[in-house]
Amino acid sequence: MSEATPQPRQGLTDLEIARNAGILPIEEIAGKAGIPADALELYGRFKAKIDPARLRLPGGAQGKAQGKVVLVSAMSPTPAGEGKSTTTVGLADSLARAGHKVMIALREPSLGPILGMKGCATGGGYSQVLPMDEINLHFTGDFHAITSANNALMALVDNHIFHGNELNIDPRRMTFKRVLDMNDRALREVVIGLGGPSQGVPRQDGFDITVASEIMAVFCLATDIIDLRERLGRITFGYSYDREPITVADLGVQGVLAMLLKDAIKPNLVQSIAGTPALVHGGPFANIAHGCNSLIATRTAQQLSDIVVTEAGFGADLGAEKYMDIKSRVADVAPSAVVVVATIRALKMQGGVPKERLAEPNIEALASGVDNLRRHVRNVEKFGIAPVVSINRFASDAPEELDWLLQWCSQEGVDAAVADVWGRGGGGDGGDELAAKVAKAVSASSSFRHLYPLDLSVEDKIRTIAQEIYGADGVEFSVPAQRRLADIEKNGWGRLPVCMAKTQYSFTDDATRLGAPKGFIIHVRELIPKTGAGFIVVLTGAVMTMPGLPKEPAAMRMDVDNEGRPVGLF
Repeated sequence: MSEATPQPRQGLTDLEIARNAGILPIEEIAGKAGIPADALELYGRFKAKIDPARLRLPGGAQGKAQGKVVLVSAMSPTPAGEGKSTTTVGLADSLARAGHKVMIALREPSLGPILGMKGCATGGGYSQVLPMDEINLHFTGDFHAITSANNALMALVDNHIFHGNELNIDPRRMTFKRVLDMNDRALREVVIGLGGPSQGVPRQDGFDITVASEIMAVFCLATDIIDLRERLGRITFGYSYDREPITVADLGVQGVLAMLLKDAIKPNLVQSIAGTPALVHGGPFANIAHGCNSLIATRTAQQLSDIVVTEAGFGADLGAEKYMDIKSRVADVAPSAVVVVATIRALKMQGGVPKERLAEPNIEALASGVDNLRRHVRNVEKFGIAPVVSINRFASDAPEELDWLLQWCSQEGVDAAVADVWGRGGGGDGGDELAAKVAKAVSASSSFRHLYPLDLSVEDKIRTIAQEIYGADGVEFSVPAQRRLADIEKNGWGRLPVCMAKTQYSFTDDATRLGAPKGFIIHVRELIPKTGAGFIVVLTGAVMTMPGLPKEPAAMRMDVDNEGRPVGLF
């Protein structure tokens, strides 16, 4: 691959840039990463799965120091875009360019937002992972396997009820739903089993999107296939008529669910435009789930590299907090450095500028919107880590705006750099300054800590996150949520961490309140124990676990050309 700085061609889409990029056979990328050939399971020429059990590292996995983790997070997302995945890929490429042995660890994209409005999840411009179109569509089938395992469980549950219900399952107290990897609001609430006695037992049900499934969370937090099977067995899918929790192990089907996931659990190996090895595996959303790629992928990348650049979904109030308080409790993957991505455009939108006027220089709006970034930065510091701010550059950014934001970061005592990894990534110099600051942060001493201890009550854990991270005055629990709190304590789940389900657009549970609001209450409407994943999901405000499509879905612009290649895929 050439070391020359790529020159972006005006008007090219991300898909066109990806298609024009040179892509190496995946065996070459594996060799570069130190992965032996017999640990590879090829999915065509440019994708492969890795069997971690077949990795043979010098001195064994225990003999090698674990690579340090760089976590990429961001300010609160806006329609203006922040470019977290683009920054993740560009930063990794720039660290590799500086001589570090680096691997990328990303989540897999969900078809729901791809066909909806959010876009792809493979980066952008010259900082992408390839093959972009295949990763964003069906990839290696992991999401289909997770969907199948989830729905197999519910088919077996309803079959058990139909054939006598020996476990005394109360159909009215089911806490597990069927899933689909699609935004489909019509499936949020359904009635199943209609049509007479031979068609099943009628009950009210519903669908979640696959990324919200507890099977997805278990998949992403399991340490190996044995742990996966055990976690699947611990899943609570409902309650008996005596109000006792019933688990997958009670039904005795954890083995078949693990069988359906035996291939999917192996991490997927791909590459960036610059040839940096990337593991793309697992994909829970960060607004309704824990928002991190699989633990197996992160730990595999740690074994194979000196620095792992990974990301957590949405802003630091969601994905990053969950990375610190959920994922980092399961294994030694706590970050040595955290990057908070910001853009001039997004900050101006946080300051009240409408999207159609974001190209106009506006220091006043920038100064107003920067409160949002400040809160995210200070929140990261509460975990004992000094963040680095990455200013993801857009062509419309005025020099005086960039200078103002750099000066503001300096006054706040925060390291910051302007990164042009969209236009000058792919092995170019667009992220060199950011990479230097991140490398310095990685080598500096830090004192990572969780936000709360596990022996705190679930109610107090929720209050701690709401007050310390969101800036809320307090928390209001609905009557059903108060009842569930009592059930959680009764069933011995009080030591589990909490996974907040909240709008990604605001620190509050109201998506319209931008900036860094004060004087608000977080409204908790329900709590769902995820005993296999090992956390309590806390539903706040009007957040949905099955999103809907916008009025004009991105799918309306997608097609295939005469050769069957995707077009319109961003």
